[in-house]
Amino acid sequence: MRKSVRCGNVIIGGGAPVSIQSMTNVDSHDERALIHQIGRLTEAGCQIVRIAIPDREAVETLARVKAQTTVPLVADIHFDYKLAIGAIEAGVDKIRINPGNIGSRDRVKDVVKAAKERSVPIRIGVNSGSLEKDILEKNGGVTAEGLAESAIRNVELIEDLGYDNLVVSLKSSDVLMNYQAHKLVSQRTDHPIHIGITEAGTLKRGKVKSAIGIGALLLDGIGDTMRVSLTADPVEEVYYAKEILEAIGMRKPCVNLVSCPTCGRTKINLQRLAEDVDKRLEAAGIGGGLKVAVMGCVVNGPGEAREADFGVAGGDGKGVIFAKGQVIKTVREDDIVDELIKVIEGK
Repeated sequence: MRKSVRCGNVIIGGGAPVSIQSMTNVDSHDERALIHQIGRLTEAGCQIVRIAIPDREAVETLARVKAQTTVPLVADIHFDYKLAIGAIEAGVDKIRINPGNIGSRDRVKDVVKAAKERSVPIRIGVNSGSLEKDILEKNGGVTAEGLAESAIRNVELIEDLGYDNLVVSLKSSDVLMNYQAHKLVSQRTDHPIHIGITEAGTLKRGKVKSAIGIGALLLDGIGDTMRVSLTADPVEEVYYAKEILEAIGMRKPCVNLVSCPTCGRTKINLQRLAEDVDKRLEAAGIGGGLKVAVMGCVVNGPGEAREADFGVAGGDGKGVIFAKGQVIKTVREDDIVDELIKVIEGK
């Protein structure tokens, strides 16, 4: 089992559930905007929020924001080691640094000393765009082996300075390279691992890359905390991270909606029906991990519907509603959604 670290009230690693992270994208100097966005992220289900800290003014803003929020905050630091120390003194719950761009060993040592005094974990972040020159030359460019080598090199640097309260992060926008690099690192360290696909892209494209890249790692048992990185409202990152965890069984969904892809046997408008049921379930606040099946015909429909807690199997302009494997009623197509919701709410 991997080691564990505490980030505020969230445990990372050590067998704890995979936690969801995101990052603010508003001005790091705008206290009001930060607090508002952090509130939205938390409400969506984000458990750890990271904030970019580009200068001393941002450190001062961070201190004020920290005093007004309860979700764990991570300070994202590049280049200036004094900002990392300042963020630690401001009460941040974790810092993210790339030791390779912080500067000399003495500067890294000063950051580690400050973190150690307050038991603040350090996330070592390595990206494909910031590998050390000697590693790039050795491997002929960016490779999975190079990413892993850089991550382990930086882990060993911090360990040699007498600190092991660490989280390891190495990310690439190349899904296969990202996967291979994480496989290598997971075999070389027992520190918790933060996973994701960096610079995954827009909401449409990034969701696909993230589902494949993050899902594959999680199914291999790799990953203790995660971020879906999208060029979008960061709240969307949280929603989609939850979907990924639910899809692979690592979180219990509020509702597990099962619907068939339709075929030439379907005699009702199943696409509209499934979408309407999904919206009504959400609007009604129905949860509890229920499995609801919306099926289109008599081939797989009755079987799937019976295996669900509730469901409907479509016919020719009508639907058969099931509950706990028992047929409840047959209704007209126009009445399916209303009747299904009534049955579920009356459970």
